[in-house]
Amino acid sequence: MTKTNKSTSAASPDRILTDEEILAMSDKDYMNPAQMAFFKAKLQALEKELLKNAGETTEHLRETVLVPDPADRATIEEEHALELRTRDRERKLLKKVQQSIVAIDNGEYGWCEETGEPIGIPRLIARPTATLSLEAQQRRELKQKLYGD
Repeated sequence: MTKTNKSTSAASPDRILTDEEILAMSDKDYMNPAQMAFFKAKLQALEKELLKNAGETTEHLRETVLVPDPADRATIEEEHALELRTRDRERKLLKKVQQSIVAIDNGEYGWCEETGEPIGIPRLIARPTATLSLEAQQRRELKQKLYGD
């Protein structure tokens, strides 16, 4: 299901728009080429940052220091465990970011997977990896709350 809007925009194609400019666009401009470029740039920057963090964690964990004091050793191990949990969350986010970039390339970005309705620019700015409209996400969370995962 490819849903792209080919309407023209006042923005030049070689300049990435700001959040305010994207929010100021009318509904008929939804997911036009300028908006797609905006979200792709935003997602690519996030992807780059996540990959950089993963590299830093790898380097940090390689710098193991032997500490004779058990309390200091426990503190270092707890810091490493916390860092690994954080990177695991970022690894999951990285997968969503990459899926969103593919959706942009396929012209499917910005549309609710459940209803086919627009997700909405404000929601996508706040959460560029969103795949559900706010209403569909609320329904899913309510269902999970009522029936469990």
